Amino acid sequence: MKKIITLLFIITVLIACKKEIKPVKESIVSEEEAKEEVIPDRSENFPEDIATIFKAHGGIQTFDEMNTLVFEIKKEEGNEKHTTDLKTRYARVESDKFVLGFDGKNAWIKQDSTYFKGNPRFYHNLMFYFYAMPFVLGDEGITYTKVEELKVDNISYPGYKISYGDGIGDSPKDNYFLYYDKDTHKMKYLGYTVTFFSKDVSEKISLIEYSDWNTINDLILPKTLKWRVFEKGVVGDIKSEVNFENTIISIEKKDPIIFSKPVEKKSTVR
Repeated sequence: MKKIITLLFIITVLIACKKEIKPVKESIVSEEEAKEEVIPDRSENFPEDIATIFKAHGGIQTFDEMNTLVFEIKKEEGNEKHTTDLKTRYARVESDKFVLGFDGKNAWIKQDSTYFKGNPRFYHNLMFYFYAMPFVLGDEGITYTKVEELKVDNISYPGYKISYGDGIGDSPKDNYFLYYDKDTHKMKYLGYTVTFFSKDVSEKISLIEYSDWNTINDLILPKTLKWRVFEKGVVGDIKSEVNFENTIISIEKKDPIIFSKPVEKKSTVR
């Protein structure tokens, strides 16, 4: 009789243990699912007009889901390739003549000549900012202020001034002026000031016309940028033009090593 009771006790314990195992397994699956990156929707964080502009270009949510942006600037001497990590803003710019980048702390350049005479810190994200408009105007620390409409060829374009809080980026005193089409809500013009070198507020505004667009991975990104003469609020002729091609924007992440300065090979002296 004791043996039967003991056997029943053991069977009862085994059944109880078996029932307890199932919830543990489910909790592990739940934890794995929780590890998947969840991108919050920031659409309601912006003024209605700005949110509408983002939506017209594919949506800030779609942009936030992306991790890497690659584009090439078309040049006669050979294309210039730009690669940016959209989360860290690490960058790499390369051509047949030079390669430069930003690893999160330092900007660097490697070249066998003096072809590139600019400032790597200034240039590493310059074209990225122009190309990734309007989405980069969704960065943290930005203030949006409605401004007077810009009139071009008897057409008025509503606009916003974008300014930055202290300590945001390398040039917090920079200002941008975003003007958009009333019907499509797509960007049309971008005014900007440059304070990187002077560190002082500038009244000189340069103006870019966004004339052509490409749809890439559900996002509408520029194909051509045209710099226009802009004096005393009057838009003049085209001064220069930049064309983009071979654009890739994706959720795939690049190995951070590509944003680091290449290690110099030490020559062996015999």
